Amino acid sequence: MKCIIIDDEGAARLIVKKLCEREQGLEVVGDFATAIEAIKYLNKHSVDLIFLDMNMPMFNGIDFVQTLNSHIPIICITSDKSHAVEAFEYDSIVGYLLKPIDPLKFEKAVAKVLNAKPTIQPQPEAKTAEYSVNQEVASESHLYVNIDRRLIKIEIQTIYLIEAKGDYILIKTDEKNFTVHSTLKKIEVKLPEDQFLKVHRSYIINTTRIVDIEDNSVLIKRDVIPVSRSKKPILMQRLNLL
Repeated sequence: MKCIIIDDEGAARLIVKKLCEREQGLEVVGDFATAIEAIKYLNKHSVDLIFLDMNMPMFNGIDFVQTLNSHIPIICITSDKSHAVEAFEYDSIVGYLLKPIDPLKFEKAVAKVLNAKPTIQPQPEAKTAEYSVNQEVASESHLYVNIDRRLIKIEIQTIYLIEAKGDYILIKTDEKNFTVHSTLKKIEVKLPEDQFLKVHRSYIINTTRIVDIEDNSVLIKRDVIPVSRSKKPILMQRLNLL
């Protein structure tokens, strides 16, 4: 069973790797300091198990799980047990280990995956891949992302938030999220100006989906988004105020 390790701490990756070497049937084929590096690897390779640190800067474990469009079993490894309830809301997460890792609990978590029948396999149509925004939009009602040379249609009205994450952007829709190798500037020109607004250097929001506004932030679903001082007057003009 091929597995990868994702943890921003080199020592933690080494410990997990040593524990994996003690387990028959496990082969560590990669270890990564960031979730983005792991996504790039998964664009080209398939694995059977992921060991995932939940507390990483910029792009944390939950962000990674939400982005992963496949059913690869994930064993979470963290020093903070407060994420446990949220983590197990995702079907792909099959184990939750606290640091420092108890070798016996590690063995039991791995055995749960190895003995699972049928073994969870990535679905071909949901293969994790690098996304890019298509250069042309067929209609103002939707846009396309390119995945494995296939154009996947996204209805614009379902997009409520777009967040910049380094060389990538995270497009959040009502049904699923897409990690796209692009910039806010490129996607901004594809969106209706009367519906979307870049309220911060790292965020574009769907202004029709705002739930609440307080001081210099807005609430969209469960996301609290900062609003820069220069953008707040523009935002207020867009709203249908009494």
